[in-house]
Amino acid sequence: MRSSELYSEIYKLVQQIPRGKVSSYGAVAKCIGINPRVVGYALHQNPSALITPCHRVVFKDGSLASGYVFGGEGAQFEMLKSEGVKFTSEGKVARSSFLNKTLVF
Repeated sequence: MRSSELYSEIYKLVQQIPRGKVSSYGAVAKCIGINPRVVGYALHQNPSALITPCHRVVFKDGSLASGYVFGGEGAQFEMLKSEGVKFTSEGKVARSSFLNKTLVF
């Protein structure tokens, strides 16, 4: 599979994550049987955060991406907070804000 096709599949999965929820790189990767790093590479090349809400993908421990492509970790935090995502006192996404269903391609 070409990377453009793979990235398209990743974007379609990420588009399913609703406002107020997040998923992890690993959870997205598991849906299509790839390494979570590939999800990170794809999201770093996301052409539009309005179409593919890549800010809703975080590390499995709730940490945010320091290299968030649309403004860095602070921008990702603010976008998630404005959507109602809950955070711990350590600044990580609370488990209650993780999507509890499997994304389906």
